[in-house]
Amino acid sequence: MKLSSAFRALLTSALFGSAAVAQFASGEWSLVQDGTSGVSALEMAVVSETTVMILDKVEHNPLQTTGHFAWGAELDLITRTVRPLNPTSNTWCGTGSFLSNGTMVSSGGHRVVLTGNNGLAAVRLFDPCEDKNCDIIEDENQRRMASLRWYPSSVRLEDGSALIMGGSWENNIIDMPNITNPTYEFFPPKNIHGQNGTPIYSQFIHDALNANHFPILIQLPDGNLFVAANQMSMIFDWKTNQEIMRLPNFPNGVRVTSPLSAGATLLPLTPENNYTPEVLICGGSSISDELVHWSRGATDSQAPTSDQCVRMVLNEEGIAKGWEVDHMPVPRIMAELVLLPDGRVIMVNGARTGIAGYGTSFNPIGDSDCDNPVFNPVLYDPSAPLGERFTEDGLPVSDVARMYHSTATMTPNGTILLAGSNPNDDVTTVKWGTEYRLEWLDPPYMQHTRPTYTGLPETFDYNQTVALDIDIPEGAQNVSAVIMDFGFATHAVHMDQRLVGLVSELSDDKTQLTITGPPSPTIYSPGPAFVFVLVDGVPSFGHKTLIGTGAQPPFDQGAFNNVMSQQPLYWDQWMIVHKDDAAADEDKLFSTLSGPASTPTGY
Repeated sequence: MKLSSAFRALLTSALFGSAAVAQFASGEWSLVQDGTSGVSALEMAVVSETTVMILDKVEHNPLQTTGHFAWGAELDLITRTVRPLNPTSNTWCGTGSFLSNGTMVSSGGHRVVLTGNNGLAAVRLFDPCEDKNCDIIEDENQRRMASLRWYPSSVRLEDGSALIMGGSWENNIIDMPNITNPTYEFFPPKNIHGQNGTPIYSQFIHDALNANHFPILIQLPDGNLFVAANQMSMIFDWKTNQEIMRLPNFPNGVRVTSPLSAGATLLPLTPENNYTPEVLICGGSSISDELVHWSRGATDSQAPTSDQCVRMVLNEEGIAKGWEVDHMPVPRIMAELVLLPDGRVIMVNGARTGIAGYGTSFNPIGDSDCDNPVFNPVLYDPSAPLGERFTEDGLPVSDVARMYHSTATMTPNGTILLAGSNPNDDVTTVKWGTEYRLEWLDPPYMQHTRPTYTGLPETFDYNQTVALDIDIPEGAQNVSAVIMDFGFATHAVHMDQRLVGLVSELSDDKTQLTITGPPSPTIYSPGPAFVFVLVDGVPSFGHKTLIGTGAQPPFDQGAFNNVMSQQPLYWDQWMIVHKDDAAADEDKLFSTLSGPASTPTGY
């Protein structure tokens, strides 16, 4: 296909500029269990310097709110306690992204109707507040998606809005032609490609049937998107609705999206590598996605998973080279890939066998379609030579199984938070049961004297220079700064996770560090960022700012009105099939949510 001029310019850029020497803090890793999540952590996002939003499906969680069991909570990172949040629709298997003004948008979910809102088309807003009294804003009479979506993904764009792609308009372990939703839309809605806010067809998502739930979406430095689903990937121009190119299929028949889930991340974009994008995808499975295979219940909790990790530099040389193949120490499905401030990747959670799901295997463990949890974290150094990038040495081993519906995230102080696991229809203690325990994985840098700084403004614009007053250890040699988006984690997918290095200049007396905002909104989309100052591989606390001006994304009143004037895509078909089911579900849920946890909820 013909390449855009912007993409062609990217392809001809050098892979690396003046290479920086990777530097990592020495010392021991540690892992502690401390606190509980209140609701099982199916979805998780850091929303402020001190709080994390946790969302679950509607089930009999121990945390209570307004007369029923909670399925949302806000975790205080300081006290490690939770307070309930109150979404009014079922958040099960939705997605999430932050907008340019800092608002977190949770979209999609499940069909169970509790208070008039159907989670499949839901748009939920959350703005963190200092007094901890804020809550989720949700009203489908005020805002909703144009389409029903279960298992969608999202990505924040260069204008600060969110693109939401894929999923199904009904729940099933694997996508199927009669329920698939091979479209994308925007929030806020856009009048684009002749659709005026309504869904736009994606041939790629259709071609990726049947294992195309939770597609991998990454904004590239030229504004295009990297999209991966099943065995396929592409470069996509959302502004023109054109595929720029299909990339080579993933090697060795490995599939990378739910229910054969791999972990993925964009590796750090830095001035030293000319902000050249390189994607890393690890794990997954090579079992068949043919419908006959699934309709006969042929999935197996003991089915082998993949130890394959692939990388590709998305420039002309890298694409011509194809996927570079490496191998993790053990195979893993649902691997969580979490970026560290020092540029490395920690891999946590997941299982050695089975698939991402429950209730479909002919050989389940309890309800779980996966087995043999991976308790060992694995550290990945992208700067090391091929074959020398993985290590388990010195990393603490957990005794908590983090299986299906687990999550992990970097936090502002540099600790990795591990939470969740519930491959079951409801709360249960059977193997593998519902998990509420929180774990905190500390890299060695947590033991060192940490640099500190002040002077970060609430907004930090592109190419703006800011002088930070810093306090760094005597004898410090290498001082720099990075910005991070920790992303929205669910189902081993980390929407919007990103690390961008900043141009930094240390004063002669080493008391000030002048940092320059990212060069463009395609390199880092406008929205929340955590700024870390690194000294010889040891990061400071990550203070929060808004990259850009903090303005809300563009709002098209006509497109918004058009979406609100119509029933969501497939709503009529869904109601024909599920009208009686929905009414029965609602009655049953209202009668059981305040009852004993052993009472089935019927969803």
